[in-house]
Amino acid sequence: MFESLTDRLSGALRKISGKGTLTDNNIQDALREVRRALLEADVALPVVKGFIENVRQRAVGQEVKQSLSPTQTFIKIVQAELEAMMGVANEELNLRAQPPAIVLMAGLQGAGKTTTVAKLSYWLKNKPKKSVMVVSADVYRPAAIKQLETLAAEVGVEFFPSDLSQSPEAIVTAALKEAKKKFVDVLIVDTAGRLAVDEEMMSEIRRLHEVLNPVETLFVVDAMTGQDAANTAKAFNDALPLTGVILTKADGDARGGAALSVRQITGKPIKFIGMGEKIDALEPFYPDRVASRILGMGDLLSLIEEVERKVDKEKAERIASKIKKGKGFDLEDFKEQIKQMQSMGGMKSIMDKMPGMGGLPAGASKMVDDSLFSKMEAIINSMTMKERVNPDILNGSRKRRITVGSGTQLQDLNRLLKQHKQMQKVMKKMKGGGMANMMRGLGGMGGMGGPGGFPGAGGPPRL
Repeated sequence: MFESLTDRLSGALRKISGKGTLTDNNIQDALREVRRALLEADVALPVVKGFIENVRQRAVGQEVKQSLSPTQTFIKIVQAELEAMMGVANEELNLRAQPPAIVLMAGLQGAGKTTTVAKLSYWLKNKPKKSVMVVSADVYRPAAIKQLETLAAEVGVEFFPSDLSQSPEAIVTAALKEAKKKFVDVLIVDTAGRLAVDEEMMSEIRRLHEVLNPVETLFVVDAMTGQDAANTAKAFNDALPLTGVILTKADGDARGGAALSVRQITGKPIKFIGMGEKIDALEPFYPDRVASRILGMGDLLSLIEEVERKVDKEKAERIASKIKKGKGFDLEDFKEQIKQMQSMGGMKSIMDKMPGMGGLPAGASKMVDDSLFSKMEAIINSMTMKERVNPDILNGSRKRRITVGSGTQLQDLNRLLKQHKQMQKVMKKMKGGGMANMMRGLGGMGGMGGPGGFPGAGGPPRL
């Protein structure tokens, strides 16, 4: 997300950071570049105008001129205004209500609303540890109810059955009664989507709102629709008392216009952001962290939280203990590291959150191909356990068998073996650090770019 915006903004800020002092002229030049970057990112024009004016007033005023480091102060102002544009701080779900706390989901068809209901259920079940019931009031799309039932089973939350012969009001009334009877903490109601905003849809969801009186009414919108997402959210907000927005498919949005426009246009906070197809790919939206990522400064807090949440600590500690005892780092361990990285969204996702990525050449992150991890895993899976533990025994005939079995070339296998040797050296250097060093090693896998290196930040992926 934000790749093109990050490239453009980083370039504009690099130009100004090379200046010893700031003048009105070079501030105006920088703001012109920033304005162009925001408009190309599909940020709504009124939002861009307000942002540029706020930065300009602070930059040409006493705040920068009296600073010991004017260029750094200018960059901090841009970051602060980006945060303010998106809402300054994360706004949590309001679940302080007599159980069940009701969450009503609204949005257009195709925005990923039903999938988001499942993702939000998963997050509520695992993060604040709430019991959740979900119900579909979508009586127009035949597969909607079955889809939600399947997802609820996958996530492990309560599903309240409904069918197309019922009215939406009757469905939600019965679901609320059942949720109260079962002492459920949160009831999430999925509603019907339409291809466009229409009065029939609005009147139906207003009636559901009156019946349920939800503590949260969340608008689910596809980030890839750019500033149209913000305009659609405003249309819903004018007709319905929204309490927040969930941006979906943000991992496919290289521009970021929706994330930067929604708050200013609707006045409602973005509460969550969908960053992938997996059921756990829903994150609370932190404007300060997103602003940091947009400016190429990384998002270390989110990276640490992701490591804590997704890395299998037992396996990591087992490998760390093995290395500490001097037993080495074999190809089976290497495969485990690859799988851990894939569970965290791959190298591209990790790079996006790593501090210092803004210093890479423009477009460097696009050079990372996470599909190469699957190829590596296939090569290792084609080996016997004896070969994984001791790759030195690999002779010509063994290598031919492995490449045929994995559908790869001999140079792919040789490159993998070379990368494994590099990782062995890294692991030897951090014998005594246990879990912390294992995590460092996990991140370090991306730092071996360049010829023959691991596909990551240092250069074009090779394999």
